[in-house]
Order: sequence, then structure tokens, then C-alpha cells
Amino acid sequence: MTETAPTNVTDLSFEDALKRLEAIVSRLESGDASLDESISLYAEGDKLRGQCEARLAAAQARIEKITLGQDGRPTGTQPFDGG
Repeated sequence: MTETAPTNVTDLSFEDALKRLEAIVSRLESGDASLDESISLYAEGDKLRGQCEARLAAAQARIEKITLGQDGRPTGTQPFDGG
């Protein structure tokens, strides 16, 4: 059961990249892959991991928190501070 990889991981949605990464991990954990295939899968997995991390960082940067005034009503937004 060999799945074909897309030519460019940046073309995948976050969800598709994560599914592919999970399939790679499963394949590697099964021990059924040859050494050459394992090396290729590991390299692809590393690219997918980087892509997922970049997408998560971009999403986090877009998150804003709502600020409230003294009366408890929303007054605006501030960038997410990550803390």
C-alpha cells in the first residue's frame, strides 16, 4: 500500500498535510517500509511537519482577542500575544 505524495507540500491544506503526515508515521511505525522508502518518507514527513507548523503559526498570528471596556462591552481587538 504505497500512497503517492504530492509534488509540493505547500499545495496541501493543513488537514490534508496532517493526514499525510499521520499516514507516513503509521507506515514508518509498521516497519514494512524498506530503508530507502523509510528515508524518503522521513524526508517528506519533515517537510510536512514544517508546513503544518508554518500554517499553525500563521493562524495564531491572525487570532485576535477582544478587548472590553470598563462597562464590559467590546471596545476593539488586540493581536494575540501567545501567552
